[in-house]
Amino acid sequence: MTEASPWRLCVAPMMEWTTSPCRIFHRLLAPHARLYTEMVHANAAIHGDHARLLGFDPSEHPVALQLGGSEPDLLAQAARIGEDFGYDEINLNCGCPSERVQSGAFGACLMREPGLVADCVAAMRAAVGIPVTVKCRIGVDDQDEDANLLDFVERVHGAGCEVFLVHARKAWLKGLSPKENREIPPLNYERVRRLRKEFPQLTLVLNGGLASRAAVAEVIPDFDGVMLGRAAYHEPYLLAELERDLFDSDYTLPERAELLRALRPHMEARLARGESITHFTRHLLGLYQGRPGARRFRRLLSENAHRPGTGFELIERAIAAVEATATAADHQSP
Repeated sequence: MTEASPWRLCVAPMMEWTTSPCRIFHRLLAPHARLYTEMVHANAAIHGDHARLLGFDPSEHPVALQLGGSEPDLLAQAARIGEDFGYDEINLNCGCPSERVQSGAFGACLMREPGLVADCVAAMRAAVGIPVTVKCRIGVDDQDEDANLLDFVERVHGAGCEVFLVHARKAWLKGLSPKENREIPPLNYERVRRLRKEFPQLTLVLNGGLASRAAVAEVIPDFDGVMLGRAAYHEPYLLAELERDLFDSDYTLPERAELLRALRPHMEARLARGESITHFTRHLLGLYQGRPGARRFRRLLSENAHRPGTGFELIERAIAAVEATATAADHQSP
């Protein structure tokens, strides 16, 4: 395998999506990807149910804990708890634009307060021995994308942050929903490229709008890595293709059925604890995207996973349905 940055391929933190079952699945697809938790507020990390909020499977490594918050002491304490749990990285959220996050004065709001972010990073770095990184936007609202971003990165880097994961869009804190903030503000990859020239010593990861192998291939020469969000979730097999593209051209792409069967022990462990198989199946719906049988696969899982007593046999039924559809398509082709 070619020597590569640990952040060469990352899967973005996504609320209610990048749960532990999702990350276990993504790890099977891309053995070298860096995976991120959903955002956990520092207070929840300190006072909440640690097993539920912070627990993860050893197979997920390398995995980062993303924290939300704006109080240096609390973030330092939460970071220490994360390190004790075994996380490989602590990431500070400076990019989420949701109203709930804004009301708590963290997330994208912190783009306006580089001094406070620097204090938070310094406190977390003093508390842990693992990397402390920042995920941010190129600005918020009417900020100057050049002057303000330069000041933000300069001050936060000065506090010891060496890795920035940059969503190449502004966030509009009023008037746009979180979904609209992922789509409406224009992408500005050139601004992030200039950041690379201004801070060549940093590890810089590009996020935003990367939805295909071609899109990644176009930008990867300019950055230390890429971070995919919705594309990795809705079309997860893309992660396997990027594993081959970015790490090892000899990597054998796994069969989709093989991937699903590799999840069996994880699923059955959760079923034995009384959990529903939906903890896994809701993350699998896009696995056959673009292939014969994809719709039938999605329907089988969506309509049956919630039924009481449903076990791994549903996955085998879904695999068989896809294979039957593919066989029928082969017989019909000239």
